Amino acid sequence: MGKKRHADVVIVPDVVGMTVEDARRVAHKAGLALAQPDPDGPPLRALTWPGMWWITVQDPAPGSELYRWDSVVVRFQGADAGGTTGVREPRRPLPDPGVLSADKTPQGDSL
Repeated sequence: MGKKRHADVVIVPDVVGMTVEDARRVAHKAGLALAQPDPDGPPLRALTWPGMWWITVQDPAPGSELYRWDSVVVRFQGADAGGTTGVREPRRPLPDPGVLSADKTPQGDSL
């Protein structure tokens, strides 16, 4: 076993502000992998599917050197965390409860 060759060292790209999917592609192209902060937790993809998730913090910082296929740890938040609603199915109000209940006396009949 020898030292790592210089060719095995890659530069960490800046992925903050990207969606998780875009950041994953950029990191992979650079020869790195993305990872979530908890090494014992589920993989990043399991935590960020489905939905739109944005990278908010990365470690190490952009421009740092890592060995090829090392991990860049990222923190992320969902699109709705900033107060936006995103794309959702519109919610319709529930009907008036009186409309749903059956009328015990048919209209037109009087007692």
